[in-house]
Amino acid sequence: MKIIPVIDLKDGVVVHARQGNREHYQPINTDLCKSSDIYQVIEAFLDVYAFDTFYIADLNAITDQGDHNQLITEVLSRFPQTTFWVDKGYQKYNQDAQLPGNYLPVLGSESYRNETILEIEAFENNFILSLDYSNSNALGAESLFSDPTFWPKNIIIMTLGRVGSNQGPDMDKLAEFCRQYPDKNFIAAGGIRDKLDCILLNEAGIFQALVASALHTGAIKNEDIVEFQAKLPLPAYARTTRM
Repeated sequence: MKIIPVIDLKDGVVVHARQGNREHYQPINTDLCKSSDIYQVIEAFLDVYAFDTFYIADLNAITDQGDHNQLITEVLSRFPQTTFWVDKGYQKYNQDAQLPGNYLPVLGSESYRNETILEIEAFENNFILSLDYSNSNALGAESLFSDPTFWPKNIIIMTLGRVGSNQGPDMDKLAEFCRQYPDKNFIAAGGIRDKLDCILLNEAGIFQALVASALHTGAIKNEDIVEFQAKLPLPAYARTTRM
């Protein structure tokens, strides 16, 4: 099991995401990190474990209320050996863009419509897809959920209604994706509470998870992550996708 820390950016600071109610997100202030400064949050996560991959959601960009492009570029430059998965809403492929080598776009279904999903093909699978749900309702382009020809190897199953909710991950949905598409690497996002949730995800065939609250509260600790790496190894196909 690979744990990937989550950083939600809104109005220049890191916020505590709760059940997709983005207008009510408040700056992070936890036992792990009292500051909502992105650099201090990253360093706090790195004090827990030497993570090599982070996930950043630019909530302003996702909601068409500005963006954090400059800040994210600076973060990527400050941590050149760390890979950052970045969801900044609708992203159109630009072959002339000089993107940092440690940047990997996350294309979320909520930011695409059926008439724009053909643009995803231009990324030539060099991205991570996020299939976004409120709870049971799929968000965005319906075709992305029904047509796996658009899917890359790595796919986040994001249940926004469970983010920060302490409800646990949507095991039924995740397990069903694993059963239907065994050749894909599905990544859990939303509701992961503790070590037990991670063990259950691993048993269901999920080998990567996006986590924020459980790291901030200490429900998932360094020794848990070390144990995940040692005792719950990734299968051969998933090892090749690690960043």
